[in-house]
Amino acid sequence: MDKKILENYAALIVRSGLNVQPGQEVLIRCEPEQPEFVTMVVEQCYLAGAAKVEVEWSYSPVTKLNITHRSEEDLCKIPDYEELKLKHYSETLPANLYLDSDDPDGLDGIDIAKWSRVQQARYKVLKPYRDKMENKYQWCVAAVPGKAWARKVFPGLSDSEAEEKLWENILRCSHALGEDPVADWKAHNEAIMERCEKLNSLKLRRLNYRSKSTGTDFTVGLLPQAKFMGGADCLIEKNLWFDCNIPTEEVFVTPRAGDCEGIVYSTRPLSYRGSLIDKFSIRFENGKAVEVHAESGEEALKAMISMDEGSAMLGECALVPHLSPISQSGILFYSTLFDENAACHLALGAGYSSCVEGYEKMTNEQLHELGVNDSMIHEDFMIGCADLDIDGITESGEIVPIFRGGEWAD
Repeated sequence: MDKKILENYAALIVRSGLNVQPGQEVLIRCEPEQPEFVTMVVEQCYLAGAAKVEVEWSYSPVTKLNITHRSEEDLCKIPDYEELKLKHYSETLPANLYLDSDDPDGLDGIDIAKWSRVQQARYKVLKPYRDKMENKYQWCVAAVPGKAWARKVFPGLSDSEAEEKLWENILRCSHALGEDPVADWKAHNEAIMERCEKLNSLKLRRLNYRSKSTGTDFTVGLLPQAKFMGGADCLIEKNLWFDCNIPTEEVFVTPRAGDCEGIVYSTRPLSYRGSLIDKFSIRFENGKAVEVHAESGEEALKAMISMDEGSAMLGECALVPHLSPISQSGILFYSTLFDENAACHLALGAGYSSCVEGYEKMTNEQLHELGVNDSMIHEDFMIGCADLDIDGITESGEIVPIFRGGEWAD
């Protein structure tokens, strides 16, 4: 891949994605797939004025070995030095970058029940630090190719050809191939925010989803204080804007926890913590997932909705036109970062408190009492398709077409 294009992509991630501030620390989490590109990102962080850039490497084959061979008791432990790092991060609020290159099947075959119990135990220690940091720091998820990921997406090519082709599609879908990707993203954000303003002016209280081709028939309630968001996010106290997902095509809102009914069918696979869940359905009653089926990965899906009290409830409703640029690519990325931007989707687990008007003046407890779901997970799954119709119900009871035939109705 052309070095200048990659340098522009690195600059986009740092300048628009993280919006690194002078004197700020930066934490990058990634796999060892593209060390040269990670070096470019680190350099861009320092050019933006970062005081310190730390890189934490992980590798799914090693993670799989640890899960398999270490005792559950040992895996559950969080050493003092790890907790001290969490305390440091909660006080210094570094910008967090997640460079995704994971193998979609990287943890296939692990003991899912064991790994779920480990994550539940560790979350009890992690949660207070996460709560303290929520909505107070910039974060961004972007992608670089990994060999196993590239082989999964383009199985008929050699490793080098598949990796190059995945690079090309990551960059194209991320609006990173122009001469000035930062300026391109500014225009992209403005278009998404204009759509949010239109939706917010409707004062919607419910969304009804229907698809004859898949069988989806579902309704979900929205918080009266909820607002649709998309594109760049803002740390209100600092008036600091950043792009948390590169790419993004979605407009999303936080639903009312425990207020949904019906059944939804997936239209794309879901890679959940190294296990691939495909061709699945989720039925909701009284706001909770009560029945799930999957042609593959059903055990992982059942584990997912059993992680805690909130994991069986919804935390996000996202609207993406069927003919979004990523959908038009015709590529199944096996990555939520990309596939969620090819189709309308829902998310099980934690809701976004920033989608609540006046959230910055509320405590986490007040937000949860209001109806923002609380959970250790937030997992997006795709339900959008070419015949998906969505109606909005306003606070006055008016029915407003939002989607027709998978596209915006207006």
